[in-house]
Amino acid sequence: MKKTLFFVALATALGFNNAQAVDWNWKGDIRYRYESGLKDDNVNTTDDHSRDRHRMRVRFGVYPWINEELSAGLQLSTGGTEPTSRNETFDDLFAADDVYLNEAFIDYHPMFLNGNVNLLLGKRDIAKTLIVEKDLVWDGDLTFEGITLQYGKDSDGNEKDGLSAVAGYYVIDENSSVTTLEKDAYIVAAEASYKGTVSDLGYRLGAGYYDFVNLDGYSASTTSVTKPTAAQFTPYDFNIVEFFGNVGGDITETVPWKLYAQYAFNTAKQSDYPAILDEDERNAFLVGLKIGKAKNPGQLEGSAEYVSIGKYAVAPITDSDRNGGSFTNLEGFKIGAVYHLVQNMTIGATYYNFDYKNKDLVSVADSDDRQHLLQADVVVKF
Repeated sequence: MKKTLFFVALATALGFNNAQAVDWNWKGDIRYRYESGLKDDNVNTTDDHSRDRHRMRVRFGVYPWINEELSAGLQLSTGGTEPTSRNETFDDLFAADDVYLNEAFIDYHPMFLNGNVNLLLGKRDIAKTLIVEKDLVWDGDLTFEGITLQYGKDSDGNEKDGLSAVAGYYVIDENSSVTTLEKDAYIVAAEASYKGTVSDLGYRLGAGYYDFVNLDGYSASTTSVTKPTAAQFTPYDFNIVEFFGNVGGDITETVPWKLYAQYAFNTAKQSDYPAILDEDERNAFLVGLKIGKAKNPGQLEGSAEYVSIGKYAVAPITDSDRNGGSFTNLEGFKIGAVYHLVQNMTIGATYYNFDYKNKDLVSVADSDDRQHLLQADVVVKF
């Protein structure tokens, strides 16, 4: 009864009168992960031992296509206390796990613009909001909150051939104090890319600019859950320029390949940084190769990436699995493989090998603080 009332209320809120005419588009996935490292998270220890964790990520949502000009989305997930993770670790004596609102958005795509423009309002998956190549700048679990204007993307967030562009305003934190001059912290984003083909090769080239505004008003005192603190956002100014692209083709009819790369540079003024900072600490890059695609049962894909991120190159909401979750000041490689075992179910493994890029910027007792992390995943989609 409660479930029925919930969906009746959702239908009313979305403003349609004939619920039978709506294509609901239910989607979900469950991931079971075993994760093992070779060192404790405490970098000041000299004892090498494994930290093992069993973790679960669950996401379940509905994406109603209301009419030719209007769609929406609502998704619930586990692990909502961190912006860069939806994992729930098995560690609390079998207590019931929390579920959070992970996505909630309205997508208006007026037909007088031939459906080429989307106006998004609310909270949506980062890869479907922006033009994202890989996770050099943004962790894949992020769901941005704000306003987005898209050109050249469909309602599922996929880029069409030709030109694509995105402009967005996303709220980081709302400052409730009326006794100070501090203002709300937010991100302004602008991106453009072009997707096309040359001979038998497909390619995409693009660039983006991300301005983090009023980060000096974002303080640890405003956080009630686990998320990057003010200290991690030092030097309180990120004006990031990103260039990205990929090129790919087919080895055989069922085995594609793709080479991809990202480069990011923080253009904020040098005077905003500590005196010890050199130019290299403002640069980040990622290069990778993917072969195969585990789309159907019996298919296999593999990938390898090399990543280098300076201490102040990107904000601390990049991928959280690299180098023990240190976000930046790291370099190393990642390799992975996925096999489609049965319909809608894949198994995979990923290995991370990372170390600090500049040890002068951290307190390190052990000369070898390289992170070795292995993740084994079973994923079911429905």
